[in-house]
Amino acid sequence: MSPPPPARTRRVDLVRLRRGLPGDVAAALDRYERHLAMERGLSPHTVRAYLGDVVALLVHLAGGAPDHATIEAVDLPGLRSWLAAQHSTGASRTTMARRAASARTFTAWASRNGLLAADPGPRLSAPRPHRTLPAVLRPDQADAAMTAAEVGAEQDDPVALRDRAVVELLYATGVRVAELCGLDLDDVDYSQRVIRVLGKGSRERTVPFGVPAERAVRRWVERGRSALVTDRSQRALLLGARGGRLDPRTARRVVHDVVGEVPGTADTGPHGLRHSAATHLLEGGADLRTVQELLGHATLATTQLYTHVTVERLKAIHDRTHPRS
Repeated sequence: MSPPPPARTRRVDLVRLRRGLPGDVAAALDRYERHLAMERGLSPHTVRAYLGDVVALLVHLAGGAPDHATIEAVDLPGLRSWLAAQHSTGASRTTMARRAASARTFTAWASRNGLLAADPGPRLSAPRPHRTLPAVLRPDQADAAMTAAEVGAEQDDPVALRDRAVVELLYATGVRVAELCGLDLDDVDYSQRVIRVLGKGSRERTVPFGVPAERAVRRWVERGRSALVTDRSQRALLLGARGGRLDPRTARRVVHDVVGEVPGTADTGPHGLRHSAATHLLEGGADLRTVQELLGHATLATTQLYTHVTVERLKAIHDRTHPRS
């Protein structure tokens, strides 16, 4: 079986398919897009994914002909046929579950707005995604990564100062990389050592950080940011080399490079630092509700995944150290 096309190719194809939809269907999807973005407050990335799923579903039900697509064709057999086609191309359980959830979101909206006579979504089942344990750094590895970033910033190079602020803030707060890159100067309260974060669903939360992160951010703002700032910078806290707001892709590369300096660590990006921060908080005695609030999880079930990580670590330590393990 040939591998699936690259993600960029799929996005281009979906854009082309959407342009080929009948006018009434395209207008309905425009309304659905506004609903997702404005009423539900979903991120642009999530909105694109949901719309892509709906376009793919409608084109599948139309036999691959976008100009024949209709929303009225969406029914339970059609939904099952679409998911079966995804499975036959090698889609993972996680992908299948996400697409099923996306389809249910659309059918619920379509039925509420009179585009479907009945909502087939609640009767659609899909495989549960595997809940894999996230890879995390040990506390000593995280400390070594922070030290590596600090050493790199000793010469006050602006980019190195920024990179140190990036890894310190990610590990200190556990924020998502998009949340980090969205921070403005005014979002940092040095007196209380907290940042104001705008998370998923436009939910705002306040997250504390420690002294090392404060020092890294202050040093970046006072010595590094002024060297990169341009008219494009506006109030962005973290900047790219050309003065614009730091791109999440650059932040990911920074984390991969810094953590890669530590011998014995797995390849880790910003989400790995987020996982590590959550795990270390729980291992240090923080309760689940507190960690849920800090990470901005909508449900406690998501946060509970980290308890499995800490249990696995405890078992490993027990096996290694107890005389009757």
